[in-house]
Amino acid sequence: MQDSSTGPLSVLQFRQDLQAKLRDGVRRAIETVLEEELLTALGADDHVRTPTRRGYRHGTTERTLTTREGTRAITVPRARLRGPDGGVQEFQSTVVPRYARRTREVDDALLGCYFGGVNSRRVRAALKPLFGEAHCSKSAVSRVVVRVKDLFLTWQQRPLSEERYAVLFLDALHLRVRLAGRVISVPVLAALGVTESGQKQLVTLQLAAAEATASWSGLLADLQRRGLPAPLLVVTDGHAGLKKALEAWPTVQVQRCTTHKGRNLEDACPVHARPELRRDYHRIIYAADGLAARAAYDACLKKWATLCAPVARSLEEAGLDLLTFYRFPKAMWKSLRTTNALENLNREFRRRTKTQASFSTEAAALTVLFGLVAVGQIVFRKIDGHQELAAFLVKEQWSQAA
Repeated sequence: MQDSSTGPLSVLQFRQDLQAKLRDGVRRAIETVLEEELLTALGADDHVRTPTRRGYRHGTTERTLTTREGTRAITVPRARLRGPDGGVQEFQSTVVPRYARRTREVDDALLGCYFGGVNSRRVRAALKPLFGEAHCSKSAVSRVVVRVKDLFLTWQQRPLSEERYAVLFLDALHLRVRLAGRVISVPVLAALGVTESGQKQLVTLQLAAAEATASWSGLLADLQRRGLPAPLLVVTDGHAGLKKALEAWPTVQVQRCTTHKGRNLEDACPVHARPELRRDYHRIIYAADGLAARAAYDACLKKWATLCAPVARSLEEAGLDLLTFYRFPKAMWKSLRTTNALENLNREFRRRTKTQASFSTEAAALTVLFGLVAVGQIVFRKIDGHQELAAFLVKEQWSQAA
C-alpha cells in the first residue's frame, strides 16, 4: 500500500509551501531594503536625536508589488524629510518608486512577450496566473509599450558625435502601414553600424514615403546633423536613390552587395547560360586577392559583352565597387561583400511583423522594430574578422580622419 505522504498530493503541497516561503522571503527582503533606504535618507537611527537627522517617520502604507515570484503586499515606510530649502517633503523610495506596481523584470517579461509576436490578449492570458488581472491588464501592457515608444523617440534624436562606425550597412525593408487613410506598403530605411571593435549596432530607423534619392538623402542628412562622422566603408544594395545620396560623403568607400548584383546579372541572362555566368561571377567575388579579382572582372566583362550585352551592362554599372572589400583584411571579406548583416536584421523584423496585417501609425511600426532590438529579441554579434579591424583602422588612420 502506497504511503499517502509520498503521493502526488504531498508533492504538490510541498511545492506550494516552498513557493509561499520564497514569496515571503522576497517580501521581507524588499521591506528590509526599503528600511535601509529610509534610514539613509533620515540620517539617523530610530529614536536617536542627532544634528545629522533630516526628518522623522510617520507611519507606513501598504503597496501591492508584482515581481517575477508573483504578486504580494508589502509594507512601505513613510517619512517627512527636510529639503535643501528648509521645506518638508515626503520620502520617495528609489527601490519602489511612487505608482510603481511591477518590478523591471516583470516589465521586461511583458515586453519580451509583446515584441516576440504575442498580442496583448495572449500576453494577459499567459501571465495572469502569475501576476493577476490587475497587473497584466490591457492598459498595463500598453503603458509598458508606451515607455518603449518614449525611449525610441529619445534614441532617434540622440547626438551621434561620440559614436564611431567604421562600416555602415544601408538597406530598406517594407511594412504595411496605414497612411492618409489607406494601408500601403512603405519602406523603412535602416542603418546598421560596425564599431571599431567589430560590434554591430542599430544606428537609425526612418519610415519613408518611397525608397528614393530624397528619402536616403534625408536619412544621411539627419545623421550628419546629429554629428555622425563619416564611416570608412558603406555597404549597399546598389539602389539608385541611395547611390545618389551617398554623394554627401564623397570620401567614403562603397561596397556593392555581391549577392544583389549576382541576382541582377542572372535576371539579365538567359536561363540556359546562367550556370556559366555564375561560374564567371564567382571567380570575381571569391578570388584569392584584389588583383586576381580585377583580372576576373575584366575577363568576365569582355566575355559577356559578346555573349549577352545586358549582362555586361549590369556588371559595368556596379563597376569596381564590387571589389572594395578586397582592400580590407581577408578575415573580414565574408562580412563586407554583402548586406547580409542588415538582411538578417530585416528577416527578423519580417518574422515578427508578419503576424500583423498592418500598423495603424508610423510610430507604431517603428516602435515595434526598435523594441525588438531594445528588449533583446534581436541580438547582434560581431562581424567576421573583428579581431583585425582595430589594427586595420590604425593603419588606415581612419579614427584620426573621423
